[in-house]
Amino acid sequence: MLDARCYLFPVLFLVLVSLAPAAEIEERHLRMFAPLPKDMPSAENPFTPEKIDLGRMLYYEKRLSKSHTIACNSCHLLDQYGADGKATSAGFRDKTGDRNSPTVYNAAGHIAQFWDGRAKTVEEQAKGPVMNPVEMAMPSEKFVLEVLKSIPGYRKSFAKAFPGEADPVTFDNFALAVAAFERKLTTPSRWDKFLAGDQRALTEAEKQGFVTFVDTGCATCHNGPYVGGSMFQKLGLVKAWPDRSDLGRAKVTGKAEDELVFKVPSLRNIEKTGPYYHDGKVATLEQAVKLMAEYELGRTISDADTASIVTWLKSLTGEIPWKYIKEPKLPKGSAATPKPDLSE
Repeated sequence: MLDARCYLFPVLFLVLVSLAPAAEIEERHLRMFAPLPKDMPSAENPFTPEKIDLGRMLYYEKRLSKSHTIACNSCHLLDQYGADGKATSAGFRDKTGDRNSPTVYNAAGHIAQFWDGRAKTVEEQAKGPVMNPVEMAMPSEKFVLEVLKSIPGYRKSFAKAFPGEADPVTFDNFALAVAAFERKLTTPSRWDKFLAGDQRALTEAEKQGFVTFVDTGCATCHNGPYVGGSMFQKLGLVKAWPDRSDLGRAKVTGKAEDELVFKVPSLRNIEKTGPYYHDGKVATLEQAVKLMAEYELGRTISDADTASIVTWLKSLTGEIPWKYIKEPKLPKGSAATPKPDLSE
């Protein structure tokens, strides 16, 4: 017969676990946070189904790159949480830039776009990669329009998306359509259910991780509905950052006080969007947390506290809107559609 102690030990373990103190989340911990909105509207670029459908097609359209091999989705893969898992993405002729490609999910709600904030909105941002010689490398706006107008299906879609316009196929309208599609790219998570009042949406370990996150000081910059994305901050605020090869926002403003200043990234889906930081040189989330504590807060945090914070950060991993991001059938080109070009 089995010894009665074989049954007693598991029971005692469960009792001890049930008696363990629950994480005390106070109002002060939550006051800086809010649930994710269902979308990120713009009064200047109102949603219409036709505009969104066009934007979805353009997001996946590789013919908007000089080589016909790169689309928005090449570096911001929607089925991979809007990132590509690389330190820096490969563009035209496999050239790489010097910054990590941030996720497009939830980005339309941020204070600005790009790491240095050089674009105020996703409408403005959408134009950048198409014309960047390292990315999609289109030679001019005129050439972009030549491609679009050579495809009968796009002429029809632009007319539907921008009714009443004499010439709806414009570079501005291209950006408006892509941005309209992106403004609905949100990823609600269990964290949002918790903020809405569902106490069971998070485990006790995740709740404790949130308390550790706030009490450590991380919420000073990473707060709001996007858990970041709402401000610019100097990298190396308390302790000098050792790598000054990228001066960040100073490249845009020309101001010395903006050296090493970057947009604070959102921590939404952070578990899925590594490697980390503006240069993609930080491989793990644990390392990223420790470096932030050291250089931004002047604190050395333990492995246990780091693990606790990471446990909560994983609760920010949201739901990919699979139906919304499904790759559409793209319209066929014509004899007038420019051919792929790999020349410099």
